[in-house]
Amino acid sequence: MMKYYFINKFDTNNISRQDKQTSIIYRNYLNKSLDHKLILQIKKYCKKKSIKFYLSNNIRLAIKLDLDGAYIPSFNRSFKHLSYNYKKNFQLIGSAHDLKEIKIKENQNVKKIFLSSLFKKNRNFLGINRFKLLSKMTKKDIVILGGISNKNLKKLKLLNNKEFAGISFFEKKKGP
Repeated sequence: MMKYYFINKFDTNNISRQDKQTSIIYRNYLNKSLDHKLILQIKKYCKKKSIKFYLSNNIRLAIKLDLDGAYIPSFNRSFKHLSYNYKKNFQLIGSAHDLKEIKIKENQNVKKIFLSSLFKKNRNFLGINRFKLLSKMTKKDIVILGGISNKNLKKLKLLNNKEFAGISFFEKKKGP
């Protein structure tokens, strides 16, 4: 089962607990400027652990730093990256919340679409039925996003989907 772990800071304790089926997506929307040294440090650590590493919302930098790929968030509707040259194994992935955004991600030429939110009851909440309906509207691979926990992990089998993404699922719980 392929998993994607969103991080916004470099914490070797959390990353070291991940298996080779987990990819890391670094997204830091709080700082406007990205720390290239930090990104290279994360890349080096992930490579040592045989974990794929993606950078969010900066395709040009991901190409320049020779990362495994880039993640295009749902709010990014740009098509500039289609003129970029990148290596064969470089992978574009992106998120969507509705059919319009799915079509934008297809036109952005992403390989996988992160469809949210399956379980997390926020403004993008889909639920299982709407999720199944939307996932049938594309031929791209779908990754489940939003509210995945150990309690609802078994429900993913209902969707015949072997990939999911999240934040809290991967982080060590504190306390009893």
